[in-house]
Amino acid sequence: MNWDRIEGNWIQFKGKAKEQWGKLTDDELDQIDGQREQLRGKIQECYGIGRDEADRQLKEWTRRL
Repeated sequence: MNWDRIEGNWIQFKGKAKEQWGKLTDDELDQIDGQREQLRGKIQECYGIGRDEADRQLKEWTRRL
């Protein structure tokens, strides 16, 4: 899936992101507003993982959409 499409339709994809990363709050997802870098940073922060792992998870997640 193209990240531009995710960003443009964030309201639709926000629920899927919440399913994948349940520690992220609705407020955080609203603030992220489809921005990949912000989502990656919140994943790193909430799950205590590094950038490479967060990127891997995002890549896998976008493949499944």
